[in-house]
Amino acid sequence: MTRFVSHGPDPRDGRIYDLSQELRLAIDVALATDRPLLLSGEPGSGKSSLAPFYARDKHLRYYEHVVTSRTQATDLLWTFDSVRRLGDAQVHRDRLNDGVYVNPGVLWWSLAPESARTRGGLLKDVHRHQPDPLDRFQQEYWTRRAVVLIDEIDKADPDVPNSLLVPLGSQEFTIAETGTPVRRESGVDAPLIVITTNGERQLPQAFLRRCVTFTLPAPTRESLVRIAGLHLEHAGVPLDEQTLALVGALADELIDVRENGRLGRERAPSTAEYLDALRACRALGVRPGDPQWLLVRNLTLVKSPQQEG
Repeated sequence: MTRFVSHGPDPRDGRIYDLSQELRLAIDVALATDRPLLLSGEPGSGKSSLAPFYARDKHLRYYEHVVTSRTQATDLLWTFDSVRRLGDAQVHRDRLNDGVYVNPGVLWWSLAPESARTRGGLLKDVHRHQPDPLDRFQQEYWTRRAVVLIDEIDKADPDVPNSLLVPLGSQEFTIAETGTPVRRESGVDAPLIVITTNGERQLPQAFLRRCVTFTLPAPTRESLVRIAGLHLEHAGVPLDEQTLALVGALADELIDVRENGRLGRERAPSTAEYLDALRACRALGVRPGDPQWLLVRNLTLVKSPQQEG
């Protein structure tokens, strides 16, 4: 279930993150209180990148679930393929094993990995095997703390965060279709649950009360230059005078657009768009003062609102 994506403009592979002391403290508080960490901030500010970075940095298990308008709270706990079971019941006369139709969600994997692997014990026979030299390493992996990313929870119906209050607070739940109880297993540390919101919908107060909340700050020139340096260093790009001048000039442009030139935009440009501008300028050989400089700025940072037809 651990998955680090390492391609595309938004890799979310956990390799690069500018982790501030304030955010590090917020993580420590969430772990100390066994509460979820609710991250808010502008789109493109790095909310979704924290969880995979922390998991990779600390060598922890990692799971993620991207919320949509159709997400139900149980999707984070388990899903049950009732359609497939009905079809099998019509074909087979033998009693069916309901464990075959249960799919553990990210919270189940994070709290009780052995239960998730065996579907609450219903599939134990499937996992019987002779011990091998890797068993102790596998056991060590499954008992590591897990990091769970629940991304963009504000896209879900308000009933979703409310329905998660009990399983998040008690770290246990029951599979409705099988009656199987799931609770955090002995020897498994409580997971770090990172929940992100873009503020598109107000979250229930009862849910907010049960979270440690942190808002990522707006980008500054210093933070943009620092983040660009991390990405360039990771890509093996030497930070020579010309590159540093480009990094600084783009940071100045983004701050200027944010403060003085939003031009009717619904939101200000973000760190992600700054990195897009840097990537474009480097790939195309565009430098401050070039004829294409203003156009690249407008395409990546200004992004004038679309005209209605």
